[in-house]
Amino acid sequence: HILEYSEDDTKSLFVIIRIISDLMFFRGTHKKDFDSRWKSFTLVKKSMENRLHGKKQHIRALLIDRVLLQHEMRKLVVEGSEYKVVHQELLCNLLLLSTSTYSQVRSRAQNVLMAALGTFSFSYRDLIPRILQLLSPQHTTGTQQQFKGALYCLLGVHSGVCLASVRDWDCVGEVWPALVRCGLSLSMTLEEPSIGRLLDDITDRIHRQHDTIGIYFTVSERCVEIANHIAQSENPMPCLEAPSVEELKEGLQRQRIRNVVAARKYEKLVNDLLDCLEDRDLPWKFEHMATDLLCLQLREDHPLPPDAVLYFTQSLIHDSISIRKVAISAMAGILKQLKRPRKKVAVKPSDISGIEDPEGVCAGDREGNRWLQYDSNNLPLSQEQWDSQQYVEKTHWGYYSWPREMMIHAASEKPKDDLPYEEMSEGEKIIFEYFSDPEFIDQLVEFLSLEDRKGKDSFNPRRFCLFKGLFCNYGDVFLPLLWPHLDQLASDPHESSQRCVCEITAGLIRGSKLWSFSKVDRLWKLLCPLIRTALTNITVETYTDWGTCIATACEGRDPRKLHWLFELLMESPLSGEGGSFRDASLLYVLQGGLAQQQWRVSELLHRLLAYLEPKLTQVYKNVRERIGSVLTYIFMIDVALPHTQPTSSPHVAEFVTRVLERLKPLTSEPEIHNHVHDENTQETDERTQAVKLLKTVLKWLMASAGRTFTTPVQQQLQLLPLLFKIAPVEIDESYDEMKQDARTCLSLMSQGLLYPEHIPLVLAALEEMAGSRSWHARFSVLTYLQIMVFYNLFTLLSVPAEVLRIRKLVMQLLLDEQLEVRDMAGTTLSGLLQCQFFPLDSSLQTQLQTLSQTRLPRARGELASTDLVRRHAGVLGLSACILSSPYDVPDWMPQILMDLSDHLNDPQPIEV
Repeated sequence: HILEYSEDDTKSLFVIIRIISDLMFFRGTHKKDFDSRWKSFTLVKKSMENRLHGKKQHIRALLIDRVLLQHEMRKLVVEGSEYKVVHQELLCNLLLLSTSTYSQVRSRAQNVLMAALGTFSFSYRDLIPRILQLLSPQHTTGTQQQFKGALYCLLGVHSGVCLASVRDWDCVGEVWPALVRCGLSLSMTLEEPSIGRLLDDITDRIHRQHDTIGIYFTVSERCVEIANHIAQSENPMPCLEAPSVEELKEGLQRQRIRNVVAARKYEKLVNDLLDCLEDRDLPWKFEHMATDLLCLQLREDHPLPPDAVLYFTQSLIHDSISIRKVAISAMAGILKQLKRPRKKVAVKPSDISGIEDPEGVCAGDREGNRWLQYDSNNLPLSQEQWDSQQYVEKTHWGYYSWPREMMIHAASEKPKDDLPYEEMSEGEKIIFEYFSDPEFIDQLVEFLSLEDRKGKDSFNPRRFCLFKGLFCNYGDVFLPLLWPHLDQLASDPHESSQRCVCEITAGLIRGSKLWSFSKVDRLWKLLCPLIRTALTNITVETYTDWGTCIATACEGRDPRKLHWLFELLMESPLSGEGGSFRDASLLYVLQGGLAQQQWRVSELLHRLLAYLEPKLTQVYKNVRERIGSVLTYIFMIDVALPHTQPTSSPHVAEFVTRVLERLKPLTSEPEIHNHVHDENTQETDERTQAVKLLKTVLKWLMASAGRTFTTPVQQQLQLLPLLFKIAPVEIDESYDEMKQDARTCLSLMSQGLLYPEHIPLVLAALEEMAGSRSWHARFSVLTYLQIMVFYNLFTLLSVPAEVLRIRKLVMQLLLDEQLEVRDMAGTTLSGLLQCQFFPLDSSLQTQLQTLSQTRLPRARGELASTDLVRRHAGVLGLSACILSSPYDVPDWMPQILMDLSDHLNDPQPIEV
């Protein structure tokens, strides 16, 4: 009555909404009132509590209040209610209010409506037909407010029910096509920004919340047996009788019928969305929405209807970029769905290698898994060799252990050269016909090689999956049509063209996994020149794409099947022909491929290391950084872990020994600087080469700090003395790459995890450097020591003898002749005392007090430097004791403060 005669009387409508809310949800108290009373109760309780008696001693009135609140809370949290006719009428009234003229009325009514839908299960089935009627193009008398209200009802509140994505075939089958068709409604206008945002929110909510609804539900025989046992058990006694054989058969029949009906509903939904898309009057926004919703219907257990496959195939060359993107994702899924199962056979690794694996855990390279390794003397170069070898694509198999049942693709099964057209399914025929059309291919490649977002585009995994599926399912049928485009794109240095080649090449290499030898051999005869051409045209924008392309192509592949690619990349990455950038880029691309193979390409890693070692003295910084990163991956598998065999890949220890031999010209220098002396030409050349080599080694140490599985402590210790000679005390104004790198290396190495057996070696190296002629090196020892102790505190505390060595080392440097070293030793001592690394006992106090009381000669001109150093060391030590207790005043502090006050008038630097 009010809506019809006085719709602007919003206060009355608010009261009506409140009455409906109370009728449906009131259980003796309102949630809002209860919350405010609960809050006030906690405030009163806190203000009246007796802290001396603790939490349990509250006054009686408070306890009565708490009991009352508990009772109200119990009534409030009762969930679920019986859904009656009156509730149905109330929901219809709420829907009427939710689609009325005024936004505040609509908003309040929608909140109550959503709460009701959450309370009464399946009540949405009554409302959805009424909501969809308001959105229908046939509803010509509707207003824009009703249209928006209906959309808000479908969207729901943020944490509540979303009617557009409920797990119900009937509802989804009605709502999704209706959402798309509402674009033809007279009330709908995209000129209204709020409606556009609302539609975007609904689509986004469906994408985020929609779960795939099941089609095929089955109950296994074993499950039925267990249920029968439970039904026949005596304890507890079942309240229902066990079902008879006839009832079980009837149940199974109902299950089958239900599955068939669900499959039909699924196909009807797909066909309804396709019918919507055929309407030429549909606005662009709703066409995009329908395509998105259709893409969500891809599923593993039921093939997509052929009409949908046709739509997505045609959409690959649609004018709209967003529809093309959805079509690419959908086609990748469709091709995976259409993938034919390949025959696999069970093999026993010991039968292939002829060696039984030892009992227990035995990881790493061993005789039993050597047949999986890349071996250039036993590559499949002919049809006979290709067929005689067993291929294992998964990289992790065999390194640690073998699967219980190892299934690999049957070598005896000769792959069919091409899938005959007659044997293809409807969906496969559609894709085959379109990709066999030269015009379609021309347009597709043209679209794929367009730039999307300048400077932000990158290798697209969805496009890669599309081509991988295409070549996996259809073999090399489409290659003759695609190849001229690939050739042309590879010669074009533009970013978008190169990226398109990367995506197709990676898909081609991965898709050819199960091709016959003749096909693969033909493919690589074409691919090798193409990759060479593309790598010649590599640019700053495209080198990351080529790295991703090769890494993706090599992921999860047997290296023996990719020997053409690895041999091509290993040819001469540091040729210097295209400048330093091209060298660094080729190394990056090679690193991407080798890193995916991990332990299975030890021979290639040895070859690469032998190739790189003479070239470690690189002039260019970008090449040095890349070499450092590549070295990290070369030594990645050289791990010293329990039950792990020594690797057949290169060893860090041997490499460091060879590097130290070449760094000998620098070992005799007290400090290493990044400049060259002009006195002796021969020595200068040797020294210059050594400095360049050291820069590359620093890049390697920095790169390996965060990537390696274990820290090679012993090998790093051999390089430690050299680093101490470079590292600066303060950060220079002028940028010196070697000093900065050395500083970073020392910081990273000091943070490394130490095992108890490594501690004496590290301390011996630090003690050696503490006696160095360079005060910079002695200063760096203290900064290294601080970080090392704090990162390995508990390990060091478990070895008391080493704690004494560290204390002795700090005290030795506290008496150093250089002022800066003494200051840092004082800071280090303070930190070690504060974290209780060693106690401030009476012997340490006495030692420091004795040093601080060293007598100085009276005459100013006769100040003995040794006496001054000892007195300064004592004062610094006492100051460190004070600073080690910033938050309390221990018993010893007053006396030490009094001792320090005696030195206020001492000569510089003690006075400061």
